[in-house]
Amino acid sequence: MEATTLNNPPARSAAPAAAGLLAGRVLMGLVFALASWHKIGGYAGTQGYMEAMGVPGGLLPLVIALELGAGIALIIGWQTRLAALALAGFTLAAGFLFHGNLADQMQSILFMKNLAMTGGLLVIAAVGAGAWSVDGRRGH
Repeated sequence: MEATTLNNPPARSAAPAAAGLLAGRVLMGLVFALASWHKIGGYAGTQGYMEAMGVPGGLLPLVIALELGAGIALIIGWQTRLAALALAGFTLAAGFLFHGNLADQMQSILFMKNLAMTGGLLVIAAVGAGAWSVDGRRGH
């Protein structure tokens, strides 16, 4: 009898794994896609907040495009690894830029949320989209 390892898991149905990856992708993708819509709706306020934090407001269109495009890509499972890596880098950078004051309890909580989301995105990047995705249908 072979030992179970990460590269040699026990035989099981693929459906639970595919369902879990789908749910994880949709939930993570929704966070970013909806955040982009909120940024569009409150464009001036978001731009002002960015500038107050020392980030050029002119980057806001790129932020919106990344959140919306990569968020939708995660949801449908298209170019999933790339989308997850891009969002992981963005989320980590945003955590340091906007929530790096760990002496403030609320900012510390928000920073830890960004770390957790970065971790989840890195897991998605590592394992891929799963069978129930555009990538899965193409054999990625």
